[in-house]
Amino acid sequence: MERMPLEVQNLYTELLDRLSTIDAHRSIGHVPGAFLKKMIKDETYYYFQYSDPGGIKRQIYIGRKDSSLDKVVKSYREARTNFEEDSAGVQRLCALLRAGGALLTDPASARVLRALSDGGFFRLDGVLVGTHAFLVLGNILGIKWSGGSIRTQDIDIAAEPSLSIAFPGPGSDIPGVLDALQMGFLPVPQLEPRNPSTSFVVRGKGLRLDLLTPLRGRRVQKPIFIPRLKAAAQALPFLDFLITRPVRGALVDGGGVLVNVPDPARFAIHKLIVSGERGAGMHTRREKDLNQAAQVFSVLLEDRPGDVMITWREIQSRGKGWVKRVQNGVSAIRRVDPLIGEKLGAYLMAGS
Repeated sequence: MERMPLEVQNLYTELLDRLSTIDAHRSIGHVPGAFLKKMIKDETYYYFQYSDPGGIKRQIYIGRKDSSLDKVVKSYREARTNFEEDSAGVQRLCALLRAGGALLTDPASARVLRALSDGGFFRLDGVLVGTHAFLVLGNILGIKWSGGSIRTQDIDIAAEPSLSIAFPGPGSDIPGVLDALQMGFLPVPQLEPRNPSTSFVVRGKGLRLDLLTPLRGRRVQKPIFIPRLKAAAQALPFLDFLITRPVRGALVDGGGVLVNVPDPARFAIHKLIVSGERGAGMHTRREKDLNQAAQVFSVLLEDRPGDVMITWREIQSRGKGWVKRVQNGVSAIRRVDPLIGEKLGAYLMAGS
């Protein structure tokens, strides 16, 4: 594990700011495609041509050419020019970040996450979790993670079953987005055939997408259908803690993708909790949890110890069961990284 040069950290901050500004000022120009004119029986008509995520060109009939549609087309072309200039700036920043050694998302996963982003998943409070989030957190914190804990094509995304506020507009059709990519995604059947799938895989490629949602209550639940995403999600305990108050992050690939990821302190403490919930047959994943937690804590305890203490206070407010799980995780980290384990244990003890 090593710190990225300050120049690379500044470039990443600029990328994140640029993507956030573009997202905040989304306009008609963000819709990829072009207006076309067609002459039909001496009348001129507007069509809009675009390529879906699979690369297939499609055309939508807009209407007969008139002054009002002319204004729409003009506005689109002006906004499109501005958007293309913004996109070129993002691509330049990503190129500089790649050259500077920033953590990169593999092309296949980045393509899927870009399609989900374009489909509105992250604007609907969706959160990227798992190892891909760990990768993004490394860039946010300015750290190159060590070991084999950052290589995966398993994409984990999470969302609450419902939004706390009304959201105007359509939802995000996750199965439709994956189908349009034409990458070969297939739903993974559940053990109970009547239950909807919560996972999608590309057979023979190792690429997998899992949709998760918080489990509330003690009863084991069936997959929960999330209407705004048109998909079902696997309900997991402790996930509500992880995805509360996420932060903005950016994938570094050819063009940059704005995503939501967990707060770093929540991510690390959640890893402590879930590591202890894994059975004997999941030793590898348990070690991965602890390794990622240890690396994030090593940065936070040095740079942002207050974040750890605030999150620890929340854990204490959730009851003895939560506290015990975190304490067990700290004990486990002492085996993986004795120095960080001792430092973390002493810091949390001081805050008890």
